[in-house]
Amino acid sequence: MARAPSEPDPELPQPARLWTPAEANRRLAQLQELLPRLKTWGLRLAEVHLEVERLTSFWGKEIDAPDQVDHERKQQLDTEWKHLTQRLEEAVGTLQREGIEVKDLESGLVDFYGLVNGEVVYLCWRLGETEVGFYHTLEGGYRSRRPLPDHARAAAARPRDPA
Repeated sequence: MARAPSEPDPELPQPARLWTPAEANRRLAQLQELLPRLKTWGLRLAEVHLEVERLTSFWGKEIDAPDQVDHERKQQLDTEWKHLTQRLEEAVGTLQREGIEVKDLESGLVDFYGLVNGEVVYLCWRLGETEVGFYHTLEGGYRSRRPLPDHARAAAARPRDPA
């Protein structure tokens, strides 16, 4: 049975909300502050992981023995891992619940769910860009992004009524 055009496609992600380019642009200042912090946490997680691997490969199962010389260091690393993972998951989860997808921490790539020409798309932005000026389909990615249509860019530039 075919679904009605107004019904969402169950195969596609269902956004928490749809952003206009103007709304997304107003959120950029916060993202410009948050993304470098998230990247730092991700880099530290990688360092912690490597250190745990190094200790585990050297000591094997003995690393978890209470009297083992590096046992306390391993516990510290495990605690740091849990703390950083929790912080990252909470921050990224908060953004996801708002309809913002963090695609790549390294480059600061973020997608906002939006609407272009009646189609739910990702409004695409990367750290360093001055505005949300591109979009791509939900199935596409950064390489398939296109400039926002002129009418969407013009609407983003217009000041909102202070109603």
